[in-house]
Amino acid sequence: MSTSESAPLLSSLRSQPLLAVLRSPQPLALVDRVAQLNGLGLRHVEIAFSAHPAWAEQCRELQLRFPQVLFGAASVRSAEALASVAEAGLGYAMAPVLEPTLIEQAGDLGILLVPGVMTPTEVHQAITLGCALVKLFPAASVGATYWRSLLGPMGPLPFCIAAGGLRVVDVPEWLRQGVDAVALGQGLFADPLDGAAQEPLLDPRLGELMRGLEEGQKPPRGEKISR
Repeated sequence: MSTSESAPLLSSLRSQPLLAVLRSPQPLALVDRVAQLNGLGLRHVEIAFSAHPAWAEQCRELQLRFPQVLFGAASVRSAEALASVAEAGLGYAMAPVLEPTLIEQAGDLGILLVPGVMTPTEVHQAITLGCALVKLFPAASVGATYWRSLLGPMGPLPFCIAAGGLRVVDVPEWLRQGVDAVALGQGLFADPLDGAAQEPLLDPRLGELMRGLEEGQKPPRGEKISR
């Protein structure tokens, strides 16, 4: 993972440490969702990879419609998925696992692949492989203080994106506890009322969170690896 590959996303996430993860077999079904997030000023949106034959083409269309958004791919676990990410022209990809072969393939394609890690061994592997960014996944299962607890025995640490099982209300505490950014999937949405079947609405607290992030309410971080 070269400095030139990671620098744009690192710079953008340091300015706004929040990502949205959206899922649909056909990305253009997410237009309304992306429009809502874009309207709130959210800059980072991941589209979960699917094997739909039009996935790459529709991702390209989303990028044309929302040029202010830095799009990436989520749930990338195979060479075929990486090839689709490259075809779609997406700026980065996130994996739920640490797979050295995928990281190598992504480098050959000029794609920034952010691997998923959880254990100290996986974090060490990611550092050894030169990963400037990692995704702590599933973050909710280890708690907000986990990443900071690794700093003493393992620091300096890579830039960390916490993902998996987190909600809007959790974001400030996770940032205070030392992760660098947070990715929200289902946690973007409010719980449906009385079992209603309608499409879930964005959590109304998201706007307040975005305003807080824009006002620079981000805590100082521990020592990180610079790439």
